[in-house]
Amino acid sequence: MKLYAISDLHLRHADNRQALQTLPFFPDDWLIVAGDVGETLSEMDFMLRTLTARFRQVIWVPGNHELWTLPSEQPSLKGDARYQRLVSLCRSHGALTPEDPYVRWPGEGPHRVIVPMFLGYDYSFRPDHVPAEKALDWAMEENLLCTDEVLLHPEPYATRTEWCIARVEATRARLESLPAGCTTILINHYPLRHEHVWLPRIPRFSIWCGTKRTEDWHARYRAEVVVTGHLHIPFTQWRDGVRFEEVSLGYPQQWKHRGGIERCLREILPGAPRQSP
Repeated sequence: MKLYAISDLHLRHADNRQALQTLPFFPDDWLIVAGDVGETLSEMDFMLRTLTARFRQVIWVPGNHELWTLPSEQPSLKGDARYQRLVSLCRSHGALTPEDPYVRWPGEGPHRVIVPMFLGYDYSFRPDHVPAEKALDWAMEENLLCTDEVLLHPEPYATRTEWCIARVEATRARLESLPAGCTTILINHYPLRHEHVWLPRIPRFSIWCGTKRTEDWHARYRAEVVVTGHLHIPFTQWRDGVRFEEVSLGYPQQWKHRGGIERCLREILPGAPRQSP
């Protein structure tokens, strides 16, 4: 029994949809889908129908693209209302979400808890000399403006930062209540640490890539593996004996040189052995 992960499926691209349908069946294994499935409810439904038929259990966390409110899509749901609609859709297909009880990994090994999270970002992944109120200006000096600024609405919160803070605090409370003897598999769309936001072509895009409020979560909450996406640059890195996996598929031109989509699945468990700090 294995736990796999992938993210950033971006199913508005026909090549990505076709690739998803070529995945073989993994009837004994679980799959993490770490956000950015697509921009529409129909793309989410397509992912869920396709992957829940191929894996024993699917676990989903939202990226920013799922939370976009497109003018063409009805009903026009914004912010938390859209997120809750996505959660309901996942539950209708038997997929787990950040709103469900954390489950114990049923495979071999020690007591591990699977922790899907929705945390958002607060523009804090920026240099220390850039004040929070100047973060957007700093990015726009390099002609960068994330589409989220137009399509990702924070309602009922006043700002995306406030929504992020609320999500972080609610998730922190749940993590604090976990049994002391268990380890965790932490799953989030965005990196938990600023140092992992490596974007050599667009470094100032970092402000839309997470929050410094989670910098120590891998250690504080006894993570064995941290699974993230968003960057479209897959990697395996180690910090404090914890394995960090960026598991993006990405756009067709970004993944086709890696071979078929099956080769883009990242094995999380059993995975590589834990390193010493």
